Amino acid sequence: MSDNPVFERIRQEVASNDVVLFMKGTPVFPQCGFSAAVVQVLTHLGVKFKGIDVLSDPSIRQGIKEFSEWPTIPQLYVKGEFVGGCDIVREMYEEGELAKLLEDHGVAVAAA
Repeated sequence: MSDNPVFERIRQEVASNDVVLFMKGTPVFPQCGFSAAVVQVLTHLGVKFKGIDVLSDPSIRQGIKEFSEWPTIPQLYVKGEFVGGCDIVREMYEEGELAKLLEDHGVAVAAA
């Protein structure tokens, strides 16, 4: 597993960025409603994040699903930890849990 070059690329991205969103499209131009919803939540919280467009790289698109053992995209990672997909992120945001998780991990969040 560790010699999978796609997993290595994913590990590198997740390790070198505090908040990473594997998504369809880009933060400026999301290509699906679920990705757009997560971008909207992160933007509303004022969180800086790196968006990785899985549509531009089929190996990452499939590899991220295997890496996380999670079948859908988008996928949010905070400080190397898999948080979840759109429904989980949206629910955590609505409950105030996402802002707390980000703050607990030392990620700056805009004042509510």
